[in-house]
Amino acid sequence: MIDFSYIDLIKITLAFASGAVLGVEREYRSKPAGFRTMIMITLGACLFTILSFRINPTTPDRIAANIITGIGFIGAGVIFKEGMKVSGLTTAATIWVAAAIGMAIGYGAYHLAVILTLVVLGTLLLLSRLEESLDRLHQIKIYQVSIYLKKYSIVQLEEELSKMQLNYLRLKISKESEEVVTVSYKIESKQSGYETLNNFLLNADFIKGFEV
Repeated sequence: MIDFSYIDLIKITLAFASGAVLGVEREYRSKPAGFRTMIMITLGACLFTILSFRINPTTPDRIAANIITGIGFIGAGVIFKEGMKVSGLTTAATIWVAAAIGMAIGYGAYHLAVILTLVVLGTLLLLSRLEESLDRLHQIKIYQVSIYLKKYSIVQLEEELSKMQLNYLRLKISKESEEVVTVSYKIESKQSGYETLNNFLLNADFIKGFEV
């Protein structure tokens, strides 16, 4: 029988608190892995680490090492590809770090766990604003634009992109039918440039559709 001590209670409480702190931030941003998920991850990682010491103190890494493998499956479940855009990578990375925090608590590295929790929270809260500011200054996006050939041409579209002072690279051309062709571009610009381009594509009757 495995004994339960007040030290274990401290570890479980700290793991719960750390997961809750990270989970609140993810929940506030309406991410797939939110409040309850982060708590479960830190608690689970903490408990597995505690058990790895209790079951076999000579090789405690045997059980704990498998936590990383299990977390990989959970992290993969929150990554989504929507068209040309991939989302969920930050949440997956947060899940990975949350498990590391839970393991640190399970091993008794309380100061390390608290410091890492604060660092991760600061990264999610503060650096996201810096990231948004940088995105307004420079972004790289992939556009897929479908053109009605009887009304417009690829040359005319690229002339328009040049007028907007967009840095573009044509990646691929595919023919959907006798009337429609789809062109893929890698475009570099600041946020205002994309807004101008989107307005142009939305209001042009010779554009069948576009995807970013």
